[in-house]
Amino acid sequence: MEILNASGCLDALIAPDVARQLDAFVTKTVTPLAREGSPPPRIAEVDGGMLNAIGLQNPGLQAFLGRNLPRLAELDIALWVSVGGFSKEDYARSCERLDAQDAVRTIELNLSCPNVEEAPETAAELVTAARAATSKPLFAKLSPATWDIAESARAVVAAGADGLSLVNTIRGLALDPTSMTPRLARGSGGYSGPALKPVALACVWACASAVDVPIVGMGGISTASDAREFASVGATAVALGTSLFSDPWRPSRLRRELAAGDTTSAYSLRETTRGSIA
Repeated sequence: MEILNASGCLDALIAPDVARQLDAFVTKTVTPLAREGSPPPRIAEVDGGMLNAIGLQNPGLQAFLGRNLPRLAELDIALWVSVGGFSKEDYARSCERLDAQDAVRTIELNLSCPNVEEAPETAAELVTAARAATSKPLFAKLSPATWDIAESARAVVAAGADGLSLVNTIRGLALDPTSMTPRLARGSGGYSGPALKPVALACVWACASAVDVPIVGMGGISTASDAREFASVGATAVALGTSLFSDPWRPSRLRRELAAGDTTSAYSLRETTRGSIA
């Protein structure tokens, strides 16, 4: 089974040796225009995990292509770029620019960030716009808060998604025990961590039963047992998120643990092209 990072949980330019443990590195979400993100505080530890409300802070697509991407390409890691936006035009514009970049192996469409306003279009409409703009593999990242995630999976796959990333964070709130006010400046934030695992497993299981595409499972994974559970319900790869904050060398440890069992997937994230996806 191959191992990625969850988008936003690792900066490969700051920690290249950590990123090199992975089979593919997923960038923080990039939007067409630069964003400062949410005001601090933006991260809070909570029972069973953490909340974040970063707000898609990023330098914008032009700066990413000019500064970040060339340096990431030098790391010789299979590269996924996470793309976000606030309209189908945003997604199409970013995918069109990334389509010309040989260093970009796969595009992950962030269709479910809980910390910003959503695009008015449906997830399927966003995928349709992105699909028309690029021939690169597209993975749709879906929210666990979706009422019928299997139906969402069918819709985005029908629109042109080659795979799914499951799941994004789910909205949560933490209060200061003294003031009884939100600990995050934005109020609520995206919850991630061990307690998200049962929710994520249910989503992977539902989607794997509904569509026949590769699925990257994520949500509370830190051990080989966790990874095998995701494989058992249909994940073809896993991504580490919150666990990287406590142990940056978790991918290597997980890989050694997995070596004791057979969880190999025939689907290779290193060699993905649109034409060869199983």
